[in-house]
Order: sequence, then C-alpha cells, then structure tokens
Amino acid sequence: MKRLRPTRLEDALEFRAEYKALPFAGGTDLMVRHRGYTGTLPKIQSPVLFLDALDELKTLEIVDGTLRIGAGVSMAELLAFPGTPELLRRAVQLIAAPALRNRASLGGNICNASPAADSLPPLYVHQAKVVAVSREGERSLPIAEFLTGPGQTALKEYEILLRIELPLLPEKGRLYYRKVGTRKANALSKLSSAGYAEIDKGKVLDFRFALGAVAPTVIRLSEAESLVQGASLKEIDTRAVSEAAETRIQPIDDQRSNATYRRKIALNSLMEFIEQLKTIVPEDL
Repeated sequence: MKRLRPTRLEDALEFRAEYKALPFAGGTDLMVRHRGYTGTLPKIQSPVLFLDALDELKTLEIVDGTLRIGAGVSMAELLAFPGTPELLRRAVQLIAAPALRNRASLGGNICNASPAADSLPPLYVHQAKVVAVSREGERSLPIAEFLTGPGQTALKEYEILLRIELPLLPEKGRLYYRKVGTRKANALSKLSSAGYAEIDKGKVLDFRFALGAVAPTVIRLSEAESLVQGASLKEIDTRAVSEAAETRIQPIDDQRSNATYRRKIALNSLMEFIEQLKTIVPEDL
C-alpha cells in the first residue's frame, strides 16, 4: 500500500489528481471496509492520502453566524469547541467511544456516506453546506446534494472535502435528537433523528425534521414539515403529518434492524417531538 502524507494542501491536491489517491481522514470506517485476515494489513488498492498534516482541514471558527468546520476536525475536537451547536453536540456524544472520537473526523463521516451516520441528521436540520477543493478552486453544495446514496457522494476523484459550513440556528429554538440502537454509544444506529422548531406565541414559525437509516441517504420530511410550519400548536393535525411523513420513509431490513421497526420508530420520533412542542405554554415564549 502506497502512503502519501503531504503537509501542504497544494501537494495533497496534486496527489489526489495524479494518483487518484484515497483520502484518509480518521479512517475508522475505511480500515474496517478494507480489512483482511487477522494479523494482515488492510487491502487497499489505491495509494492512500493521509490528510492529518494539513492545517487547512483543521480549522474551527464561527464567521458571520456560520460555523466552519475543517473536514479533518475530529469528533473529540468538535465536542471540546464551545461554539459547536447543541444539536450536533448531542449526536457526536453518542458516536462510539472516546478513543474512536479522537480519531474519527466529521469530514470522514460525511464522505463515508452511511445513511445511518449519527452526525448527519443534525447537518440536514442546520442546512449545512460542504466545500470541496481541487486544483481548479473551491465549490460549495448543500449536504443533501453531496450525499447521493449509500457510500456515494458527489466528490469528484480529483477533489478533497475541505470544510463543512453550518449556519447557526436561533438559540430560542426547540431541539430534538434521538438515537435508537442496541446501546446509547458503541453501537451503530437502527435509526437517528433530529429536529428543530421555532415558535412564537403558540405558532410554529419554522419546523425541520431529519431521519437517518430509513432511506438510501438521510432525509428531511419536507411534506410533513410544511403541514406543521405556520400552524398553531393546538391545530397541528398529527394524523396528516404522520401520513405525509410515511410517504418519505423507505427503510430496509439489515443486520441491525428490520424495515417495519424502523418505520414505526421513525414516526414515533416525529410524533414525540411534536408532542413535546405541544406542552409548551405560549405565555412562556
């Protein structure tokens, strides 16, 4: 296995373009995917491009209300940063164990493109964008357009994921995050969900809800969201919302769960968030 470990971004982009080198940013899933027999090295055909020495991928800053997260920032560094949004923080806290969070990066988690990745539903709720870079320059696209299927992204073979841009949400908004798994951490999710709602005087001004592990990619429940947004808390038609949500949910059976269970808990999560909102006393807002 050929290993490349540049210290300058321009060299990394050169290697990526010339050798079609495989980016490595944490590699906690990559090593599992290419594992061989016990006692042998992982079997990776392409040269491996280690990105941990690139300062450009380690940035963590808030600019004009947007959190910019370098693609190489580890999950542990995200948790330690005081500006990390609460919704993303809740998700990262439930990813594996501290040892893995010290290695795994948010950029790697995105490029791995698992529909069950715990960090992704909060990114969809925040309407995050990702920035890819090549020798020709940078390009930005919404996270929902970047992730195109299980293990598939829009990253071109000559590009590197540079950073994630996360617009911050108003602090007065209500948040929801739930991971359903065999255990709270150290276990892959059967399902994960994230929600956000902004309410004023009993009326829902903004409502967002995202689900992981119920479709080929993480999804937003756009049709259900539109039925909640603009409604008063007392007038929300939960049956109509549930029916609209169900049209978007397409779970599969796999080794961690089955489609029937995933569909049920997905709808339960959505209803749980709405019921939590209905307990809010308008005068308290």
